[in-house]
Amino acid sequence: MDAASAAPLHIAIFPWFAMGHLTPNLHLSNKLAERGHRISFIVPQRTQTKLHHLNLHPHLITFIPIKLPHVHGLPHHAETTSDVPFSLFPLLATAMDRTQKDIELLLRDLNPQIVFFDFQHWLPNLSRSLGIKSVMHLMLYPLSSAYLVEEPRRSQGRELTELDLMEPPPGFPDSCIKFQPHELRFLVAIRKLEFGSGVLLYDRAYKGFRSADAIGYKGCREIDGPYAEYLQTVYGKPVLLSGPLLPEPPNTTLEGKWVSWLGGFNPGSVIFCAYGSESPLPQTQLQELLLGLELTGFPFLAALKPPDGFESIEEALPEGFGERVKGRGIAYGGWVQQQLILEHPSVGCFITHCGAASVTEALVNKCGLVLLPRLGTDHIMNAKMLSMILKVGVQVEKGEEDGLFTKESVCKAVQTVMEDGNVVGREVRENHAKLRNYLLSDNLESSCVDRFCQQLQDISYRSPHILTTE
Repeated sequence: MDAASAAPLHIAIFPWFAMGHLTPNLHLSNKLAERGHRISFIVPQRTQTKLHHLNLHPHLITFIPIKLPHVHGLPHHAETTSDVPFSLFPLLATAMDRTQKDIELLLRDLNPQIVFFDFQHWLPNLSRSLGIKSVMHLMLYPLSSAYLVEEPRRSQGRELTELDLMEPPPGFPDSCIKFQPHELRFLVAIRKLEFGSGVLLYDRAYKGFRSADAIGYKGCREIDGPYAEYLQTVYGKPVLLSGPLLPEPPNTTLEGKWVSWLGGFNPGSVIFCAYGSESPLPQTQLQELLLGLELTGFPFLAALKPPDGFESIEEALPEGFGERVKGRGIAYGGWVQQQLILEHPSVGCFITHCGAASVTEALVNKCGLVLLPRLGTDHIMNAKMLSMILKVGVQVEKGEEDGLFTKESVCKAVQTVMEDGNVVGREVRENHAKLRNYLLSDNLESSCVDRFCQQLQDISYRSPHILTTE
């Protein structure tokens, strides 16, 4: 069926309760609404106020608030991962699972053709019982799932080990990805992490992959197509790409204090470091990062969350640091307008924790990329994609066994990217420029989203995918 002539779809979207999932899903909703599709966006009750300003099509995108049932040990005010430390994420997942009956009633009432989900492994079977198609849509690139997929390795007849993950699975379309021992240990351990309701994080993903009618990722065919096609072969169902999900043009301007401060430096001379709103660095690593920035000699703005146990970023600074960098360096513990700062002409280098949204914002801007991935599966894999496959950034060296970086390794990575005479730096800057031009080329994202909508139309008319994991 031609998407242009087909009736608009009604899609329910139910993301995991993290702003890093809710916000990009709302950006995707805007792009679907631009094409006339109606979106019912399921969101925790009080969190919807944080998202209203991002809803560009309120006549087509409706927030559907749900109340989280209380779980013992979870603060009463908690609704998203921003409200609790990582150790309490499993309790938040338990609360999400306990909304199952409410979600069933909502879906009966809303009656969408398709429902998107990510961590709710129980949703495909529920939606199937209501005659609704399910798409497990993940706000990450398909590389992670493709490399870590278990099925092609099952002939080994045992749980995956660090040795297994040193090599890609049979048929994987790339051979250049290499891991350090500390990364392999993490990737194996995270599979066994209990993540709410007694369910392993790995099982949430695996059951979703197996029982959904289709799987979706952010990305475009020219870059991510081989990994999506590989997963389609593995799971025997459609694997869709929703486009690069480029950031919407900002509807605000940069705060005056940052305009003034950044404007005092030469074009392309400032290092901007943003390490995400969750999982703060330990104090020792935060200090190494800041000392590394000081060591570069460049001006810098570092937006960092205070380490656990510290009320403010100032309490955690190295001794004498503030005085030494006064006038050329700022360590800031609050929220900053990342997209607008990246667009400022004075910024020449971006140190990123490699979250999917930050990666996209970085790729469409001109600053050089220094990769300092935090310990997370998609962060590790995003860094591999950017440094080893696309070769558009330089990763900060870490200890092979302990995974720790030093001030010297931070300085070295920054200088590689910033100094004109560095051969590696020149190569990654050239590759980045080509990729940026491609991502911003006329009609690229539009054609990706159009194709995604066409595939959703096809799925809505297909016979149900009957494979379950029960």
